[in-house]
Amino acid sequence: MCRIFGFRSVLDSHVHRSLASADNALAVQSSQHPDGWGVAYYVSGAPHVIRSAGTALSDHLFHRVSGVVTSQTVLAHVRKATQGDLHTLNCHPFQYGRWVMAHNGDVPAFADVRADLQAQVAPKLRRFVLGDTDSELLFHLFLTFLAADVDLDRAGTPLAAVTEALKRTVACVREVADGREGVDDALLTLVVTDGQVMAAHQGGRDLYWSTWKTRCPDRETCTFFAPECEAPTRSGYVNHLILSSEPLQGDNDWTLLGDGGMVGVDAFMKVWRGAA
Repeated sequence: MCRIFGFRSVLDSHVHRSLASADNALAVQSSQHPDGWGVAYYVSGAPHVIRSAGTALSDHLFHRVSGVVTSQTVLAHVRKATQGDLHTLNCHPFQYGRWVMAHNGDVPAFADVRADLQAQVAPKLRRFVLGDTDSELLFHLFLTFLAADVDLDRAGTPLAAVTEALKRTVACVREVADGREGVDDALLTLVVTDGQVMAAHQGGRDLYWSTWKTRCPDRETCTFFAPECEAPTRSGYVNHLILSSEPLQGDNDWTLLGDGGMVGVDAFMKVWRGAA
C-alpha cells in the first residue's frame, strides 16, 4: 500500500511540513513504504517531476526537494511495490505533458490482464508507457479517455471532463480485471492534476480530503483569508484542497472519502463531490 499527498491552493505554499517534518509526514510514512518516491510541483503552469527509487525518509534528495518546493499545486507519492521492479521508471507520479497522476492500489495478477488493458490505450500514447507497473498503464488509460473529449496540450480542461475520464478509467479496469476466480478486485485510488484542476477517486484505499482548518495560523496576515478557510464552504469555492492517504497532523479538518467517492476542484477552486 502506497501513500499519496495532493495539494491545490490559491496561493503559493510551502509543503515541507506535510512532506517531511510533521510526525506523520510522507517521509515518515516511507519507512513502511520504502520502494521509491516522487514529487510533482508546478512552476508557471509547467510540472516539475522528481522521482527516485530510494526510500524518502533516508534520501537526501527528497528532503532537499521538500525543503524548497513552494507551489500552488503539488502531488507526491511514496511507493510500496506490488507490481514492477524497484526502478525510477516505476515511481509515481507519472507525467505526460501538463498531466501527472499517482495511484495507491493494485491490479492483482496484472500480467494476466496487461495486454487487454494496454490494447485500450490510444496508440499515440501507448509508446510512452516506459515502466512495467499497473499504475503507469492506468495513467495512460486515463489520458486516452480524456483525449477523447479535450486537447491534452491545452490549458483550461473542465473538471467535468477530468472526472468523467477517471470514471471511465475505473470502469474499464473493473470490466477487464475484476471478477476473476481466485483473484481479488483491483484497488484504484487515484489522484490526477494538470496544475489547475485536481481530482481524486477512492477505489479501495483510504483517501482523506480537507478544504478548511479549525483555525488558520495565518488568518491575521494572509490576503486570501476568507470564511471558507475556517469552515465548510457555503459558496462552493475554497482556498485550498488537500488530499492525503491519512490525516496529517495540524489544524486541517479531514473527511474520509467513501468507497467509490470522488472529489476535486476546478481551475477557479470550485469544489465538487461525486461518485464513480
